[in-house]
Amino acid sequence: MAKHRGKGMASINYPIGMNLGGDPSQALVHSNPDGKFTVALSSIDLGQGMKQVTRQICAETLGVPVADVYVDTADSDTGPHCMGSFASRGTHRVGNAVIAAAKEARGVMMEAAAEELEVNPEDLETDGEGNIHVRGAPQRSITVSDVAVAAQFRQGKTISGRGIFLIPLSEVDPETGEMTPVSCFAHACLVAEVEVDDETGEVDVVEMNSAYELGRALNPKMVEQQLVGGAWMGMSHALWETTEPYYPDRDHGPEDFNQYLMPGPGDVVPHNIAVLERPAPDGPFGGKGPGEMCANPVLPAVVNAVFNAIGVRIDDLPITPEKVLRGRRAQGGARPGPQH
Repeated sequence: MAKHRGKGMASINYPIGMNLGGDPSQALVHSNPDGKFTVALSSIDLGQGMKQVTRQICAETLGVPVADVYVDTADSDTGPHCMGSFASRGTHRVGNAVIAAAKEARGVMMEAAAEELEVNPEDLETDGEGNIHVRGAPQRSITVSDVAVAAQFRQGKTISGRGIFLIPLSEVDPETGEMTPVSCFAHACLVAEVEVDDETGEVDVVEMNSAYELGRALNPKMVEQQLVGGAWMGMSHALWETTEPYYPDRDHGPEDFNQYLMPGPGDVVPHNIAVLERPAPDGPFGGKGPGEMCANPVLPAVVNAVFNAIGVRIDDLPITPEKVLRGRRAQGGARPGPQH
C-alpha cells in the first residue's frame, strides 16, 4: 500500500450575469449635508465585497475620497431595484449602475461649486481628496463639504443621482434561435495536485496553481482573498460536502458539523494565483469580478488529479474514501498515470 501523487487541470469560461429582461440593476447616490455620500442599493453583500467595490467605484466617479462614501444595501422594499446577488453579476451590473448614478450626482455637485466660485462647471476639476479646483488656478478652490452645505442651505439643490444599467437585448437568429445570453465572460485555468492513499482511500489536496482572467482587478487584495476562499469552497464540494443520500428526506441526515463534513482551516493548501487583467469594454473601469468561478474549476481539477494519481475515474461528487477504494478494487489496484 502506498500514497500516490497526481495532478489534474481544468479550465472554464464563465458567463457574467444573464440577459433576461436586460438583467437590470439600479443605484441611487446622494450627498449628506456634511459632504459625505451615500450609495443606496438593493444588491446584497454576501461577503464577496459588494459594498467595498461599489464604494470605490462611486468615489472614483465622484472624485472624492473613498472614506467619504457609505454604501447602504437596504432591502428590496426601500432600495432601488436589483435582479439580485447571483450569476456573478454584482461588480459588472451594479458597478455600472453606480457609475451612472454618481455621474449625475457629480454633475449637480459641480454646478453648485461653480455657482459658489462664479465660474463655469466645465472649468472645475476634483482632486480626489475632497476639494474642487478651478482648472489652471488651483488656489481658487472649495471643499466638497462646503459645496454640500451651500447646495442644501443656500442654493436649494439636491446633490443626488439615479443610475440603472441594462444589457442590450441579444439578436436572435430566426432560423436556429441562437443568441448571446451574456455580454462578457471571465476565464480561468487551475491545476490541482493531490495525494491519494490507496489503503484508506483518503485524498489530500497538496497544492493549487491557477490563472484567472477577470477583467480589471478593482481591489487586488479582495480579488486574491476571494479566489483563495472560493478554491477552499470548491475543494470542500469536491471532497467533503454532500446532502446525499438524505435529500430531500432529512430524517436521518447529519445533525451537526461532526456529521456533515467540511474542511477546516488546517485543510487550506498553498495556492499560487496569477491574475490576468483584460479590462472588459462594458465593465465598470474594466471590471468583471471573480464571482462563482472561484470555486468551479477546483472540482474537475481534483477529479482529474485523482485519476492521474491512481487511475480511478470518479464521476459522482464528493470523492469519498469509499468511492476511491471501490474504484481501486474494481480495477484491481492503483494504476497511476503519467507523472508531470
